[in-house]
Amino acid sequence: MPRHDDHDDHDDDFDDDPSLDEDFPLGDGTADTTATVTCPYCAESVDIALDPGSGSAQSYVQDCEVCCNPWQLFVEYDAEGAAHVSVIALEQ
Repeated sequence: MPRHDDHDDHDDDFDDDPSLDEDFPLGDGTADTTATVTCPYCAESVDIALDPGSGSAQSYVQDCEVCCNPWQLFVEYDAEGAAHVSVIALEQ
């Protein structure tokens, strides 16, 4: 029976693509994946998950885990992977 190798040789083609370094610069590979924010409604501290793979500047709506009111979240990642998060009450 022939041996099946899990590694796909076609993946090696991407290693030599210089445009990938522009889109995904090399670094230590660490970026913040969690943050603690204060709810603008109930003033409780809430731990939230962050997704660095969604880009260096993000904006989305998330509900407070404590009071269930919606927030507008703004996340910006700096060059070192540190997330800067701000939260405001979602205008209804």
